[in-house]
Amino acid sequence: MPAEINAHRLKMHLADEQATIALGQALARVAAQLTSNPSGNIEPGPLAGGRIHLSGELGSGKTALTRALLRECGVTGRIKSPSYALVESYQVSSLYLYHLDFYRFSDPKEWLDAGFKEILTNNALVLIEWPERAGELLGVPDMLIELSYAGDGRIASLTAPTKKGVSWLTNLTTHLDTHPRE
Repeated sequence: MPAEINAHRLKMHLADEQATIALGQALARVAAQLTSNPSGNIEPGPLAGGRIHLSGELGSGKTALTRALLRECGVTGRIKSPSYALVESYQVSSLYLYHLDFYRFSDPKEWLDAGFKEILTNNALVLIEWPERAGELLGVPDMLIELSYAGDGRIASLTAPTKKGVSWLTNLTTHLDTHPRE
């Protein structure tokens, strides 16, 4: 997974689905501050949470990356794409996780009308696919991940516009693993 890094941006080639999963797992470790408790269970840290926006063409890996992140956080069972329900919510310990998909929105105000503004809280990790469909109304995420096709693989461009996002990027490279856990 070769990467090009500067203080607020990380660009990397994801050769295959396993590389996408590894990125999702590493991102979970930093965004949810995952640690092992004395009994060996993974738990989120006290400052876990933030907002991640995922952009890219259909099939570019947004949902695959999100599923890997949610699994690494400890979500069990089926992880559905929120394309039709618009939001899927989960709770792991004290951390709330929300996965939203705005693909079906045709007007930026639709996300406000749907009542999603309330879930953009500090004690939640919120992942939003197709955030551009909400226009400028969403505000600035902690991290923007843009996925694009590159032959058989993908290019992942991670941009950190907030202090929290910069902290995630700084710590992310130490958590990247070319052999993701099953």
